[in-house]
Amino acid sequence: MPIAVDIDVMLARRKMSVGELADRVGITPANLAVLKNGRAKAVRFTTLAALCEVLECQPGDLLRWEAGTAADG
Repeated sequence: MPIAVDIDVMLARRKMSVGELADRVGITPANLAVLKNGRAKAVRFTTLAALCEVLECQPGDLLRWEAGTAADG
C-alpha cells in the first residue's frame, strides 16, 4: 500500500501504549493495531482527528505517501 502509517512513531515520542491510545481515542486495541500495522483499507476522519488530538500532532505526522509501493489488490 502506498500509504504508510506512523502511529508507532508518535506513540514512542509520546511514551504512550497502544492500549492507552485506544482508550483515549475510543476504539478497540484490535482496530488500532489494524490501523497501526498498515492493514486498514480506510480510516474515518473522526478517528484521524481523535488520534491527532490525543497525540497532539497533525495528520501528516501519522500518514505518509510512499512512491513506488504497489497497491494491494
